[in-house]
Parts: sequence; C-alpha cells; structure tokens
Amino acid sequence: MRDDDFLRVAFELAEMGEGEVSPNPLVGAVVVRDGLVIGRGYHRRFGGPHAEVFALDEAGESARGATLYVTLEPCAHFGKTPPCTDRMIQAGIARVVAAAEDPNPLVSGRGVAALRAAGIDVEIGRLRDVAMRQNEIFFKYITTRIPFVHLKLATSLDGRIATRTGDARWISGESAQVRVHRWRRRYAAILVGIQTALIDDPELTVRHVVGRNPLPIVLDASARLPLTARLLGGGRRPILVATRVDPARRTELESAGCRVWELPTGRGDVDLKLLLERLGEEGVDSVLIEGGGETAAAFLAAGLVDRVSFLIAPILIGGRDAVPSVGGLGAERLTDALRLTDISTEWVGSDLIYSGRVGRA
Repeated sequence: MRDDDFLRVAFELAEMGEGEVSPNPLVGAVVVRDGLVIGRGYHRRFGGPHAEVFALDEAGESARGATLYVTLEPCAHFGKTPPCTDRMIQAGIARVVAAAEDPNPLVSGRGVAALRAAGIDVEIGRLRDVAMRQNEIFFKYITTRIPFVHLKLATSLDGRIATRTGDARWISGESAQVRVHRWRRRYAAILVGIQTALIDDPELTVRHVVGRNPLPIVLDASARLPLTARLLGGGRRPILVATRVDPARRTELESAGCRVWELPTGRGDVDLKLLLERLGEEGVDSVLIEGGGETAAAFLAAGLVDRVSFLIAPILIGGRDAVPSVGGLGAERLTDALRLTDISTEWVGSDLIYSGRVGRA
C-alpha cells in the first residue's frame, strides 16, 4: 500500500465519528510499520481522546520508528485533552503524514512545527482536497464563526418537490431517506419554512439511523406555527424566526417550548444573514435546509448556501401548478444562474444524489 492508501483508511475511520464529535472535526489515524497497519483510531466523541491517541494505544511499543497517517494536522495545545503531538513524540513516531493543516488558530501550523522540532519527518497536504471536503463544516465554522449551510432537495426527475395538492411523501426511496437522516445526525440544526411546517408537520428528528437530533429552526415571519406542531416535542427548544411577534403570541410559543427570535429586515421578511450570525454565536456550526422551495430560493438568492444536494427520484410529477424545487423569481439570464462546483454523484437505491458547492457563473 502507498501513502495515499493508508490515508484513505484513516478517512474511512474518521467517518465513524459522524454525528458525535461536532463542533470538532472528523479525524482518523493509522499507525503503519513495515507496510502493515498496527494501530487504528478515530475521534469518537466531543471532548474525548483524539484519533491519534487511540491509534497509538493500539500500536503500543511497536509505534516506535513507525509512520502515523492522520487526516488533519495533530493538535499541539491543551484543550479538552492533552496535545497529540506530545503523545506522538513520546511514542517514538518517526514520520507523520497529515492530509491537511488544521485551520483552527490554536493549532494551525503549530502541530507540524512541534513535530519537526522533535526531529520527526512531517509531510502535510497529501489528499488535502479530500480532507477539506470531509470537514467542510469545520473548515468554514472555525474560520468564520458562520454555520455551514447545506440545502437538500428531494425532487422528481422534472424538478418538483410536491404535487399541485402539496403531496410530497415520499418522493425519495428508502435508501435515500436513510442518507438524509445521516445528514440530520451530522448537522447541528435543521431548518424549514413555515409552509413545510404547516403542510408536512414534520418532527425533524433522526429516525433511520442512531444519533442525536438536530436543533429545529422554522422561518415563520408571522409566527403562525401551531402549538400542536410535532417538532415542538422531544424536549428540544426549537427556534422560531419571525419579523414581529405579538407579546401574547410570544408567550404561547415560549410556553410550548419555542425560542422566538425577531430578526426583521425592514422589507417584511427575515434577515437570513443575521440569523446565521446569531446561530454561529450560539455554537451552531452547521444548518441543513430541508424545505421548501421558497425557503431554498431565499437562502440561494442571499448567497448563504455552501452546498446543494439534489436527491433525484425516478418519477415524473408534472403539472404547471406542482411545487418547484426552487421558487422565488429566479435568474433573468443564464449568466445570472448559480453554478455548482466540486460535483459528486452517487446512486443510492434507485435515487441519484447530485451534490456540489455553490458558486456563480
């Protein structure tokens, strides 16, 4: 196996921490000696030991003179755990191959410098693009304190997210639904518009996989959310984002478990940029948007979406009054259209997931 192959094993290990380590990054590590993996580890939970520690524990004394492959630059500071660099130096690691620098100001460059100062051969940047994609949430939030925003749209082949009567259950097949619930587990918050909340009455919980539930957020300019809405259950404190709310109505919503944020723009709609800034201040590092078409259009028009994923089902809904995946006014010219970059495609059951980062033409 080559260096890239060992790093890919580390990337696979890192994924095992999905939904458990936020707002920390996903990290995997392997210790290799004489071409054989002798230690494996991944960051398992927020506040717990880092991937390198688990890998070194498994390798034991055999780690002396070995190579450690890790998906992110090792930390060199005391946080919730001691510095990983100290542990690697003590273990006698001879070489470290790290996929990417850690953008955290507390770490960036210091881990590499500490290892090199101890005489360890360090290679940094191999498969950097893979590392940045795996931890795109962490890379954005740690450098901007603004949540990473992922817009998910389950559509028919002809771009509809619901029929003309509003029926949308279920466009995606079961395998695609499992994938969506994996995303829910990974993201700190999940956001829908009031129309989705009224028509679908979603719980916005993780069901098809095991994991924590995201924080529900409802864009509801006029505070119309019913007090019987299912997303109000489960002990979570959903955030209802409005423009202006009558004091009596606010009391009702807060008694039902809601937090009410008034974030008007002056145009009668919600200030989405301010919403993300405030979420970031509260430690919310990521938001998964799940509907509907007008909410999608608003975030896209404001330039606040980082990734778009279409789950395209092999069905045709048709009808001029069916609900489009993205509403709003849309682009006047093709040159104004939003473009996706860093495209990936994947078949999940009979559905195609088409995903990419958002850019402009």
